[in-house]
Amino acid sequence: MTDNDVEWWAGRGAGALAEKMGIEIVEFDREHAVARMPVEGNTQPIGLLHGGAYCVLGESLGSMHANYLARLGGEHRVAVGVDINATHTGSATGGYVTGTARVIHSGRTLTVHEIVVTDENGRRCSTLRITNLIKDAK
Repeated sequence: MTDNDVEWWAGRGAGALAEKMGIEIVEFDREHAVARMPVEGNTQPIGLLHGGAYCVLGESLGSMHANYLARLGGEHRVAVGVDINATHTGSATGGYVTGTARVIHSGRTLTVHEIVVTDENGRRCSTLRITNLIKDAK
């Protein structure tokens, strides 16, 4: 992260839900965002990472990155999620998962990100896509 990226991230934060789930930012720049989240505390009753937890990680990363890009278009621009989908193809049972959000499209009014979530062995567990609307803040 550059100093400006770090300052922006520190001032903005990831939100209360992301903090409760233990999401920690690893990398953050104009091209992508990477964060990790513990499996422990975010599981289904049978010990697998909850599908909703994958979605929280993905939406946190995609929305935060979209807001970063919106800010580059003007201080009073914000991004709000309008669509998210997820396909879970694996199940993490321990350690951490890592989400990597990459920009698919960044326009004046919409951003689209793909987020790939992997377990500690690098195995893909979930693939998400989020679309954010960029608008003027009220």
